[in-house]
Formats: sequence, C-alpha cells, structure tokens
Amino acid sequence: GIEHAAAAGWPSLAMAPVLLVDAIDGNGKFDPFSISGADHWYTLPNHRVRAINNDLAQRAFMPGYLRSVGPGWVGWGVESFMDELAAMTAEDPVTFRLARLDAAGKNAGSTPNAVGGASRLAAVLKDVAKRAGWGKVLPDGEGLGVAVSQGQERRMPTWTACVAHVAVDAPSKAVKVKKIWQSIDCGTVVDPGGAMAQAEGAMLWGLSLALHEGAVIEDGQVRDQNLDAYTPLRMADVPEL
Repeated sequence: GIEHAAAAGWPSLAMAPVLLVDAIDGNGKFDPFSISGADHWYTLPNHRVRAINNDLAQRAFMPGYLRSVGPGWVGWGVESFMDELAAMTAEDPVTFRLARLDAAGKNAGSTPNAVGGASRLAAVLKDVAKRAGWGKVLPDGEGLGVAVSQGQERRMPTWTACVAHVAVDAPSKAVKVKKIWQSIDCGTVVDPGGAMAQAEGAMLWGLSLALHEGAVIEDGQVRDQNLDAYTPLRMADVPEL
C-alpha cells in the first residue's frame, strides 16, 4: 500500500476559500490544488491520501498557484516514488508502471469524462518508450528517465508520457538534459499550433523548475531580490524536443 501526504500552504484558503472542497472521509475541507494529481490512475491495493495545511507556510507568506496546475509538483512526488518502488523490486520502470495502468475498477474511466481510463495513459507510455528507444545502451554517465501524468482532475482527461535523455558529469555533478520525447493524448486537437505551444511550454518550464528555479531563504529572507539573480532555463539549456 501507499500513503501519500502533502503538507503545503493552501492558496485557495488565502485567496478563494470558495474553492475549498469537502474531504472524502468527511473530515473538513481541503484545497484541491494542494493535492491534485495524487488521485492518479495506477491500480493499487491500498492507497491513502492526506492533504495537510502547513500553518506556518500559510501565515508566513501568501501561498500562490503554480500555473493553476497541481499535478506539476504533486506528480513529481508520485512518479519519483514509483521509480523508487521499481528499483526496490528490480523491475524496469516502464514495465512497473504498465503493470499498474491496467484500467481496472475505478481506473477504467467513464463516459463522457475519461473514456478508456488508465488504458490511454498506458498507450502514451508505450508510444513514448518505443520512440525514445527505451532500454538502449548509452554511454557512461547517461541514462533515460520516464514519467507519466494526467489532467488536473480525473474528469479532465489528458494523458501524457515523457522520456528524458540525461547526462551527468561526475566530477562537477552538472546535469544536462540532451533530449526529451513526449506523447500526449488530449482528444481532438482544434488548434495544433496552440497544442504544441502548450506541450513545449509546459515541458520546458518543468525542466526549468527541476534544474534551475527555486527560492533560497537566508536569515529569514528571500536571497534573490531581483530578476538578475534568479536563474530560469536559458536558451542554451533547451534540449532537443
């Protein structure tokens, strides 16, 4: 079984309390943006999720929304843990995920919101793994990483799988992403250019957050006081997409 607890300041509690929703177990209300993505499409025999309001974070500063999409950071935790479980069981990370994307029970999906359910997430994972050449031999210090994600809520189906080719320089510990593959099933695309812009923008911002961005606190204050000291992803760091 898996227990998933996320402690955070709740932006909706600070700015829009009307967006708080009732807990499934009837134990008060919570901010869905603090935990969306934890109700994923993997089939697990036992799965407990807790959304915890971090009172200190709530009082210390105004919590905000990250591009309005919770799974960006919640999904990071889910997928990192899936990798850890695959390693513990000595299973291939793609095979481990596919075995749990069986579209059984609540993960079968429903009409009209999520037709196909987890089977569509499995399909994009298979597609991206094939296109990336998952399992191929790479030079020392290089490897492929994989992750999947879905729409913010279970009734908002967009199925995404991603493989990243990463190189790590051992002496300096510098991380360089050389190439990213992504497969997305978002239903009917009306504006291909707009869909591509969303896919590329989200991918590059995720990469920027993973490798570069973040607020450092020193002596109780934010260290970087101006944009010239804050380093996002630069053009030179953009991998082949």
